Amino acid sequence: MNKFHTIQGQGRRDFITVVSGLPRSGTSMMMRMLEAGGLPVLIDNIRERDSDNPNGYYELEAVKHLKEDSGWLSGARGAVVKIIYLLLRELPAGYEYRVVFMRRDLREVLASQNVMMERRGTAPDSSAPPEEMIPLFEAHLRAIDDWLSRQERFSVLNVRYDDVMKDTLTIAGRLDEFLGGGMDLQAMASAVEPILYRQRAASLA
Repeated sequence: MNKFHTIQGQGRRDFITVVSGLPRSGTSMMMRMLEAGGLPVLIDNIRERDSDNPNGYYELEAVKHLKEDSGWLSGARGAVVKIIYLLLRELPAGYEYRVVFMRRDLREVLASQNVMMERRGTAPDSSAPPEEMIPLFEAHLRAIDDWLSRQERFSVLNVRYDDVMKDTLTIAGRLDEFLGGGMDLQAMASAVEPILYRQRAASLA
């Protein structure tokens, strides 16, 4: 089992907080925001920060092997962990989960993913155009939304990336209410860096 690093927060919660969404939808930003608010974060820093995520990825390697080994979740109550939406179905029974699901304009998601791949030299020679990829992502999101709506042990708060950028303090308040209160709203708002909002829908038309 991989070790993970926790940062002591402001009180024990009996549920597990999960930040989820598509890659490049703002999940790392949300993890940083919740950490600033006082939640312990489950991370291992194996994936180091870079120019795509200068504040870090906030990932835990054990999440990738959730289907084979979920034992580490026994120590996850009261903390927050980032889990890509495709792996939410692998979360075992026996726990209550509160999911902060990041939503972002799919044109921005695709643009951000493409920039990351190009920077790493991993972009395919002929990637599918947005008009093909967007319906695919939409179908994936509809499927996970439908599944989540039928899970009694899951509660979900949908958070739009652009809303965080436009009114960070209001979003911080909604998160605080959803996660049981007692969080530092000003610190959460200060953790968001609008300068990192680099792919905007208005410029992608």
